[in-house]
Parts: sequence; C-alpha cells; structure tokens
Amino acid sequence: MEKKVTLAVKDLKKKIGKKEIIKGLTFELQEGEVFGFLGPNGAGKTTTIRMLVGLIKPTSGSIQICGLHIDEHFEEAMKNLGCIVENPELYPYLSGYNNLLHFTRMLDGVREKRIMEVAELVGLTDRIHDKVKTYSLGMRQRLGIAQALLGKPKILILDEPTNGLDPAGIREMRQFIRFLAEQEGLSVLVSSHLLSEIQLLCDRVAILLNGTIIRIDSVQQLLENREKMAWRMTPLEKGKHILRSLTKIEEIDDGTILTVFDEQKIAEWNKKLVDAGVSVCEMSRKMPVLEDLFLELTGGESRE
Repeated sequence: MEKKVTLAVKDLKKKIGKKEIIKGLTFELQEGEVFGFLGPNGAGKTTTIRMLVGLIKPTSGSIQICGLHIDEHFEEAMKNLGCIVENPELYPYLSGYNNLLHFTRMLDGVREKRIMEVAELVGLTDRIHDKVKTYSLGMRQRLGIAQALLGKPKILILDEPTNGLDPAGIREMRQFIRFLAEQEGLSVLVSSHLLSEIQLLCDRVAILLNGTIIRIDSVQQLLENREKMAWRMTPLEKGKHILRSLTKIEEIDDGTILTVFDEQKIAEWNKKLVDAGVSVCEMSRKMPVLEDLFLELTGGESRE
C-alpha cells in the first residue's frame, strides 16, 4: 500500500539580496517515515526549515503540507505541522503542565485533556507537574516535542533534537522519534550533524551542499555496495603490490589496506598473499558508514 505524501517541496528557492541561498530544492516526506536533512556549514538546512515552518518566505517554488499550499492556505496548512527550530523555548519557573497549558491557549480546538495525552506520549507523566528548571536536558527536549504535538500534527520538524544530550539521552531520543513515526504515523524531518545517529534513525536522507540537494535516497541504498575489507599484512609493501594487482586498494594512515568486500574473492586473495610469503595478520569487514559517503559527496567540507 502506497504511503501518503504529507510534505511536498518543489523547486524551492531563496534569495537574500543578490545571493541565491537555496537553489531549487525538491523532495517529499511520506506518512510514517523519518527523513534526515544533512549538509555542511552554510548548506541551507536551517534556511529551508525556516521556510517550511513559515518563518521566512521563499523567493519562488512551492510547499504543500497535507496537500495545502502554504501561500494559499497558510493557517490551515500549519495546523498539520509541529516543529522545534533549534532549542525549545520553555518557561523554567513554570511546571511542564503549565508550559503546555500556556501553549494550548494559542491553539484553536486544543483542550486541556490533550496535555496529559502528550505528556504520556513523551514519557513525562510522572514529572509533568514539576518545574521545568528541575528537568534534565533530555526531559526539556521531550517537553518541547510534547508542545509541538499538542495540535495533533501530521508532520514533525526537529532541528538538531539531540544537541547537548549524553549518549543515553541520544539513544532515548532516537527510540522516541522512531516510535512517533512507526506507532503514531507521523512524518518526521530531522536536521542533524550527527551522521551516525542519522544512519541509525532515518529511513531516507537528503544531503545538501551550497543550497542544492546532491543526493537523496534511503540509507540502505546510499550505503549499498560500500562494505570494505581491511587487511593488515607483513611485509606491507609486498602485500600491497599483490592486492593492487587483484583489485583497487586504499591505504589508511596506520598501514591498514582497504579493498572492496567481495565474499567470492576474499579467500582467493588471502591464498595468493600467503603463497607469496605475506603474513596476513588481520582481516576484518569494515561496515559502511554514512560519514564516509557524506565526506566523499561534499568534498570533506565541515558539518553543521
């Protein structure tokens, strides 16, 4: 069964003065998927998010939220969208409950009973009446997400949701975002610089460079056929010469040699090395990581 498209962005552009910041982005979010937004510094991720949530206007192009063009049906479209851009803005001297109560008063049709529903959803039922200043950073992030969920949106946009969290908090946030997508059916767009987290978290990823999407695909497709074999040998030069005659090689600083992982050929290559008097000290499979692909596609530019 084909999933519904909840967010459709077509040929989105943004100029500031004479400089074109965003150069024709086109992508879609589907119901129940987690979509990753990656790019080096200045790639345009935050500018794009600000256009999606209505904080700034595009120069041209279209944004549809649940089939509604935001330039024609802005208020109705935005009812389907929840977001946290950078850090959630909360009142530390109020309880979590009163923070959410404050925001319900800004939303048409949202009743107080929804507060306890979202508190349960984000796992804050036991602490919802405590003051926010007593919350950990992870709890504040979850309360921010609870705020974004008050209006029962179809799409959730999170800008760097794991910023400042410790490893346990990052894992918890990852599990929670997957729960929202898989169990609640939300489309979640996540902007992050933590590539390992994006690899674990997202169904699909868009990689931005200089205001342009240079690659968009599922994580599985992005990393397919990128698995490598790491070799440690002595004498190294002789081993390198033999492997180079058999396949393409890559040398790492510590003397490890990388080749493509070919299950049919590995045993044959190992035998040729041993027969030639090369001692193979270690052979290990090197699983592909999104970071390698990212650096390759962006030419090693710094990340946000």
